[in-house]
Amino acid sequence: MTDNNPYWEQRFGKEGMIWGETPSKTAYYALDVFRRHNIKSILIPGSGYGRNSKLFSSSGFSVTGVEISETACNTARLFDPGSEFCNGSVLNMSFVTGSFEAIYCFNVLHLFLESDRRLFLEECRKKLKGKGLAFFTAFSDKELNFGEGREVEKNTFETRPGRPAHYYTEDELAAEFADFRIIETGMMDDPEDHGGKPHVHVLRFILADK
Repeated sequence: MTDNNPYWEQRFGKEGMIWGETPSKTAYYALDVFRRHNIKSILIPGSGYGRNSKLFSSSGFSVTGVEISETACNTARLFDPGSEFCNGSVLNMSFVTGSFEAIYCFNVLHLFLESDRRLFLEECRKKLKGKGLAFFTAFSDKELNFGEGREVEKNTFETRPGRPAHYYTEDELAAEFADFRIIETGMMDDPEDHGGKPHVHVLRFILADK
């Protein structure tokens, strides 16, 4: 497993609310999808300090976040008191009680090597109720920094020590969800500003059900 390295704890400890308080554009898109499907409960693996979970909890959803960084969890509990946060690895979510009608996962899948990506998605399947929805986003091969850093697997590059990033083609992302029924795929520009360096990520998203 690669989800036990200290990268995220150190980063959240140093940089705090790295991406600000505004939710990702993809969270608003998923919010509309979940409303149309009458979703009530959402699991957010890799919930960070709560910038996306707060959008859902403040919109009336029951939200549970899972986050490897204890510092981020503590920040999230203050920033988003309407959600529940569990400190632990998304590669083994047996400590999370219950099952959920939907998963919203923002930019976590691409942070693992191939074997752990498969493990992560299987853990997510276990946590979904029958016909539960899964909305995932990930880096695309259209990102401006695609190819930078040390290539550790095909299309997976390490630009920061301890943090690999995989860049998905459309076909490859669909193949990851072979055990799901794919409903929709697409791309979305998602602006970010951290460290005073505004930029835009070119993300792929996928909506599937169990």
